[in-house]
Amino acid sequence: RGEFLGIIGHTGSGKSTLGKLLARRLARPFVDLDAEIEKAAGRSILAIFAAEGEAGFRARELRALEEVSTRPRAVVALGGGALVNAAARAVAERCGTVVCLDCSLDELCARIGRVPGTRPLVAAGAVSAARTRLEGLLARRAAHYASFPLRLDVSDRPPEALLDALEILFGAFHIVSGDVPSDVVVGTDLLETVGEQAVQRGLGHRAVVVCDAHTAPRLAPRVVDALERAGVAARLFAIPAGEETKTLATVQTIWGAFQSAGLGRADFAVAVGGGVVGDMAGFAAATWMRGIPWLNVSTTLLSMVDASTGGKTGCDLPGAKNMVGAFHSPALVLADVSTLLTLPVREGRCGLAEAVKHALIANPPGLREGLARFAALRTRLGDATLADFSEDLPALASFVAHALAVKVDFVRRDPFEKGDRAKLNLGHTVGHAVEVATDFGVQHGEAVAIGTVEEARLAVRLGLAAPDWPDEVAAAFASVGLPTALPDGLTFASLAEIMRRDKKKADGRIRFALPCGWGDVRLTLVTV
Repeated sequence: RGEFLGIIGHTGSGKSTLGKLLARRLARPFVDLDAEIEKAAGRSILAIFAAEGEAGFRARELRALEEVSTRPRAVVALGGGALVNAAARAVAERCGTVVCLDCSLDELCARIGRVPGTRPLVAAGAVSAARTRLEGLLARRAAHYASFPLRLDVSDRPPEALLDALEILFGAFHIVSGDVPSDVVVGTDLLETVGEQAVQRGLGHRAVVVCDAHTAPRLAPRVVDALERAGVAARLFAIPAGEETKTLATVQTIWGAFQSAGLGRADFAVAVGGGVVGDMAGFAAATWMRGIPWLNVSTTLLSMVDASTGGKTGCDLPGAKNMVGAFHSPALVLADVSTLLTLPVREGRCGLAEAVKHALIANPPGLREGLARFAALRTRLGDATLADFSEDLPALASFVAHALAVKVDFVRRDPFEKGDRAKLNLGHTVGHAVEVATDFGVQHGEAVAIGTVEEARLAVRLGLAAPDWPDEVAAAFASVGLPTALPDGLTFASLAEIMRRDKKKADGRIRFALPCGWGDVRLTLVTV
């Protein structure tokens, strides 16, 4: 799923216009189903309706849809009534995802009036008569359109905002501003598509799949099988799990696996796991033969919403996180949310920390609503885990896509962290120090939550935020079950020496991303 992206909606709702723009943004082929029908018939849609009636046109439409559905990665503008037929709808939904565009009657009439005589079901006559016919058509199709779970109101919204919303609804992003163009796909049942997607992108016919002790028994073999079904010779290599293994020594073992498998520049690597596996496999790929392609199959919430995307790879040095690394974007990121259902409770909460962080940075309404839904679920159940979304995976996928969209926006604008992308380090300067000081007894997401609250307190001390702001930040993290206080024995001052080793510094001062309000994060040099 996620390969065929279909756009349906009322006549005049902008399916073709938005479809073309979305295809360009996602670097995918665009298909206008009506144009395909006209090409096959050798005559216009109006002529087909005149000669064969609507029934004849619908039969042609179904045949065209069946052919188009086999084209890889297409963005397809569907006719307004293309999926009324149950067989046609089954074809579209089996092959991918469909989003329905909603538009007000007044706006539709205005749009159609600008190109009169082009819509077969509302084509002729005076404006008032056309409006009456359109109103009747909408009434007949109202229940049909309402049956699509993914919907977007396109009335009175600028194209850029609509494209952003479509990316989130489809769970599909494309980043062209890094060292390697990168596709990101969020959805379900994606593990089984790894092989065909790698082949479609021409990544090669030999791969090493890097996993850890958590993903080796259950998830990584599925990826290997998917690669082999697509004709890719794949070899599995497992590394120990945990942040404490994120070292150059572990990276060296991955290089050894590459060498043993005979990986060359025409081959690729695949990471299956969370942020640690992705960071190290990506760094090994960045440095093997001066760089080979890699895919990131993300299986933790923290990785899906943050670490998997953006091209940061690397490993730790003693007492300092992520000090050795390179920017090397994965050719493809797959976030299969069904893999989250068995994630340990603590791991799930760590991922929620990055989602709260993104909400603080950009304050997008959709993400705030998703976090509120999780908090309400947790209150109702006394606690909540990602497994509680097992009956509503689309909601979980939507949550991940909303959180990830914040990261994608920053990476597109600042791929190598020369400016605003550094705001994504919110909570990480103090958080990394907490991880090191506790010998990683505090996990990354927990440390980010604690670090963000401490950095909010620093913002208050510097006169950049209101006195009660840290309490509001703490409440946001606590609502999803995350800790907000420094562990016993640690203070901001006691962490200063570790923070001074942080790579985000200039002229002896540390560059903090300080939270000063919702959607207000300021990059500030501070002496600690």
